Amino acid sequence: MDILHLNYFIEVARQKSFTKASQILHVSQPSISKVIKTLENELGVTLFERSGRQIELTDVGYAVFKRAQLVVSEFNDLSNEIHDVVNIQHGQIIVGLPPMIGANFFPKILRRFKKHYPKVTIKLIEVGSKQIELDVKNGLLDIGVIALPISEEDIISFSFLKEALQVVLPATHPLANRSSIELPELNDQNFILYSNDFSLNDLIYEQCRVNGFSPRVVCQSSHWDFIAEMVAESLGIALLPETICKDLDDRLVSVKLEKTIIPWNLALIWKKDKYLSFATRKWIELTKKHFAL
Repeated sequence: MDILHLNYFIEVARQKSFTKASQILHVSQPSISKVIKTLENELGVTLFERSGRQIELTDVGYAVFKRAQLVVSEFNDLSNEIHDVVNIQHGQIIVGLPPMIGANFFPKILRRFKKHYPKVTIKLIEVGSKQIELDVKNGLLDIGVIALPISEEDIISFSFLKEALQVVLPATHPLANRSSIELPELNDQNFILYSNDFSLNDLIYEQCRVNGFSPRVVCQSSHWDFIAEMVAESLGIALLPETICKDLDDRLVSVKLEKTIIPWNLALIWKKDKYLSFATRKWIELTKKHFAL
């Protein structure tokens, strides 16, 4: 058993698929299957229940999965610390970004960072805020960007943006000429919402519940541009942040929500009491400076 084998096992467990894990790891499926079989033989247990193409962790497999994540995280911390001592200008940062956030804020930060530290590799992982928070906690990401609030206690955050969601409508919609809309007025509308791993979904559902209705969801997506296109085709309405609304084309209009505020507060997060590599510390420092301007 070695760290590489544990990494393979963790990815198979996360994806619940040998095929998906092999694509992400860029390793052949037979090689990954062989590694998992070797692990099972070494430990004397069955790690996965296999039923056709579907696989699930056994109870023992889940226990190994939790421990394996801790082992890999500790090993990565040790590797980063050694690397910093040997060569302070090199390294890698694994950053988690929700798809809705990346294009609007971070290309400028990336450019400035690479200018100062050209030998540092940056790996971007695009998933929703809930998954990012979990992966930061488990040491699979060095840092992440999420929409607040945070549910985990052992996470440090730096808030850098506070906005509110606006109603996005087709320009031909009966409510498009309004200066503001109250949330209960949307109770009979079709909603195009975010994927379930977006914390914004929870905020939207909660505010709709407070206002006496449950949103009628016809489609979900992780990408704001796809959401906007579906609204433009009159498939429904959406709730998007102010920053993103500024980039919408003339087929769409955005209208302020009145009385009900659904916040879009962004924060940079990292794990408390985790060793931060030189590269990670500099990324945090540069991000703070960028948003202080």
